[in-house]
Amino acid sequence: MKIKLNSESFRFTGEEKVNLSELPTQVKDLYESKEAYESLLEEFRQEIDELQTTMYAHNRYGLLLIFQAMDAAGKDGTIKHVMSGVNPFGIRIHNFKRPTEQELEHDFLWRTTVQLPERGSIAIFNRSYYEEVLVVKVHPEILTKGQRIPEAYTKDLDKVWKHRYKDINALEKYLHRNGIAVMKFFLNVSKKEQGKRLIERIEDPSKNWKFEEADVQERAYWNDYMKAYEEMIRETSTDHSPWHVIPADDKKNMRLIVSHLILEKLRTFDMHFPESDAKRQEALKKLISTIQEQDKD
Repeated sequence: MKIKLNSESFRFTGEEKVNLSELPTQVKDLYESKEAYESLLEEFRQEIDELQTTMYAHNRYGLLLIFQAMDAAGKDGTIKHVMSGVNPFGIRIHNFKRPTEQELEHDFLWRTTVQLPERGSIAIFNRSYYEEVLVVKVHPEILTKGQRIPEAYTKDLDKVWKHRYKDINALEKYLHRNGIAVMKFFLNVSKKEQGKRLIERIEDPSKNWKFEEADVQERAYWNDYMKAYEEMIRETSTDHSPWHVIPADDKKNMRLIVSHLILEKLRTFDMHFPESDAKRQEALKKLISTIQEQDKD
């Protein structure tokens, strides 16, 4: 089953203008019914699993998937629905929350660098090092009070962000050169839809655990966050590690788009299952009789 999707309409490589207020938070449904949606998603999941298995056996490539968004945009659900059923041996999911004391003792890239994917595997970052040019940019006092960076290096905030964009770009270029692809998704939810979802978390006792009072406090900085996201996308989008801005008001569409884009990326990898030569095949066939003899015991 196929869907009509122009992948380029979601992709930013650094050449395009980025104005989130002009980008859609919802698109025309890619599915005709709930059953059609579930069938499509399952088809995508199966192919992702097959390609990931090939990648695991080939053991040359790695893939890093980064999800960034405002609260309640659907990061957790997207990761769950898109990657459900994929062989867990080749998947690592990391949720980056507030930095621990140990993490604060290191440079800002340390805690994510130690979780980068191994060859043959997919690592998924639910939030990432990009928090350092989002939350920290909106609340720059974190630099000195939380991260305890010397004041001499934080006086010029414009220089701080410029240097962090440069460091991030260098890391992603380095990964690309080592066969580790980086896919970055910004789930673009509207303020109205986000508010609706936050209220649902309050009204539904079974969802109270998802709600934090800080979510409402951070919502007051919505415009500041949108500016930070726009600059982040503009400054860190590249040909090899583009940002994908995904309309997030409809969760089903969002999951289908993300699945489709991941599949497109995996299909570009030149990979295959290891092949054995004639000598090894002959040696393996001789073991069949050994196994059959063992079964007689």
